[in-house]
Amino acid sequence: MSTRSNAIRQQILELTREFHAEQFAAREFVAGSSAVPVSGKVIDADDLSAVVDASLDGWFTTGRWAQEFERRLARWVGVRSASLVNSGSSANLVALSALTSPRLGERRLKPGDEVITVACGFPTTVNPIFQNQLVPVFVDVTRSTYEIDADMLEAARSDRTRAVMIAHTLGNVFDLDAVTAFCRAHDLWLIEDCCDALGSTWKGRQVGTFGDLATLSFYPAHHITMGEGGAVLTNSPLLRTIVESFRDWGRDCWCEPGADDTCGRRFDQQLGTLPCGYDHKYTYSHVGYNLKATDMQAALGVSQLGKLDEFIATRRRNFAYLQRAFAAFEEYLVLPVAMPEAEPSWFGFAVGVKEDAPFSRDQMVRALNAARIGTRNLFAGNLVRQPAYQGLKYRVVGALENTDWVMQNVFWLGVYPGLDEAMLDHVVRTVDAFIAQAVAGLLVIVQDSMPASGAHQSLR
Repeated sequence: MSTRSNAIRQQILELTREFHAEQFAAREFVAGSSAVPVSGKVIDADDLSAVVDASLDGWFTTGRWAQEFERRLARWVGVRSASLVNSGSSANLVALSALTSPRLGERRLKPGDEVITVACGFPTTVNPIFQNQLVPVFVDVTRSTYEIDADMLEAARSDRTRAVMIAHTLGNVFDLDAVTAFCRAHDLWLIEDCCDALGSTWKGRQVGTFGDLATLSFYPAHHITMGEGGAVLTNSPLLRTIVESFRDWGRDCWCEPGADDTCGRRFDQQLGTLPCGYDHKYTYSHVGYNLKATDMQAALGVSQLGKLDEFIATRRRNFAYLQRAFAAFEEYLVLPVAMPEAEPSWFGFAVGVKEDAPFSRDQMVRALNAARIGTRNLFAGNLVRQPAYQGLKYRVVGALENTDWVMQNVFWLGVYPGLDEAMLDHVVRTVDAFIAQAVAGLLVIVQDSMPASGAHQSLR
């Protein structure tokens, strides 16, 4: 880069910071008028500048920023590798697809094999099971933790069971002692969906380090954001190679974009029934996809990683604030409980309305939305009741009673770092007033008034 080009670049980046200060200046919160989103991104001038900086490279696809992000993320979590993809949903697809690779020999997943999961969750934890012609085996969750009922694992296993793929719900942590012991005892693969739980720990150890593979999401709702983005984590060099093959069109070559002949045998191999010496860059060992992220996304991720510890601390502080305040409502509400041995990096504050409460979940949600307080149901409720899965092949273990209870009675509130004490106070006062009206028999049906903008759905 020439001296003049570098000077112009620095000017642009300084102007970007000035633009951020002008365009995104903090606004005063007005209870009842200002929105309290359930989730969202927290972006500062450095973040915006990083995106612009990456765009000025003129590279645009995966490049130096992506490599830097993968290195830093892997180091932060404590795994050997992190492979960047374009979403958390893609991370789940790539992670499970990797386990179907012929390179895994007798341990590869084959059509008809079973994967244990939960019915109370997000669709794209389960969709890759169907997409790979495998059979989901749905089990229930426990109330207040919303994690897999580990006591059901043995009942769920059959002679076709080959893997377990479950999420750490809302930042809480499923029973990793029980699940990992079960997987070891029966030689099963474990995929941890950590999309809601970056920074959560079990006995002081980061989630994402227990499974054979783990996944993350960087959608704006999540702990850090790239706008869109995700990652697959693993300690296995073989699994990393397979993951990146499925991510990168299914190719056998592992060269970085723009690089050639990393293996030194580009024109000196014979694979499949291709002619000997066929260009390794155009040799494909898997039926893959193109699920790479851009360098602009990765640059934002690098900048956001520097704030991750602060973001996690704020999420925990906001969760604790709501936990203390909502203790006054326990006669009518089921409050969230962290799993023993877990220190969650909370994604949201789950609220369950008890069956004998003088109001319903939907009435409470409408009252909160009328006060411009964002809420979300606990994802898909009961996945087997969703229209997308009607007529598909799966197994259900037990009656899924708690999952149905979640579908009818549970929602969650935000704890993300964009919320301050004034916003949380407004949430608590609104709930207090609503419950007082309900107990007095004075509830009035209200219409939702939460605008489409100002809040992000929890998509991955």
